[in-house]
Amino acid sequence: MLTIVLRAIIIYLIVLFLYRLMGKRQLGQMQPFELVLTLIIADLATIPMAEISVPVLHGIVPLLTLVLIHFALTLLCKCSSKFSRFISGKPVIVINPDGIDYKALKNLNLTVDDIMESMRGAGYFSLAEVQYAIMETNGKMSVLPKSEFSPLTVGDMKIKADESALPINVVAEGKVMKENLKVAKLTPDDVKNLLKKAGINRVKDCLVLSVDKAGEVFAQAYNKKYTTFSTRPLGEVSE
Repeated sequence: MLTIVLRAIIIYLIVLFLYRLMGKRQLGQMQPFELVLTLIIADLATIPMAEISVPVLHGIVPLLTLVLIHFALTLLCKCSSKFSRFISGKPVIVINPDGIDYKALKNLNLTVDDIMESMRGAGYFSLAEVQYAIMETNGKMSVLPKSEFSPLTVGDMKIKADESALPINVVAEGKVMKENLKVAKLTPDDVKNLLKKAGINRVKDCLVLSVDKAGEVFAQAYNKKYTTFSTRPLGEVSE
């Protein structure tokens, strides 16, 4: 009996240490490959706990192997946006100013009820309140409400407001998001000009650069404070 207790304590401490190494994501924030690894690790950990005939080392080695796989996949996802999209998918706009995007729903294998449930979870109960809703790669929905339904609404203050604008990331972790450039109607030269205006010399020094339809720019270099400024509306950035 003492042997089983000791084995359980050893495996528990090792699994706890491995999860600490893997990061602090909550279950609902995990990417698909992280969730798969979590389920496998949980299953593997029970075997050497219950089976005395299985050496503890035979349970530890597969656990360490899976953690190495986790770090390798994470590194590849950081180095290649294409690989990241292949492994984790990409955020999908499921609600836009025209309403629910049925084609996006079909591609995600979701129903209208699923969308309404996620929307309620974000604090909105009517489609008329939502400007954009994005289904993230971890299965959570992010909602951008219409201006008059935002917290401390401008509608209550009797102020006329422009429609909310959806920021588009054109640079992320030192890499230009080529697909987003097309959406934003920007060129690589536009990106260089925006970075220069933000005081960032090189693309690889930029942690994030986003711009919305109204021309509001958010830029931040690695290990530096962010800066914001206004430029021309999207598609008119070039000077």
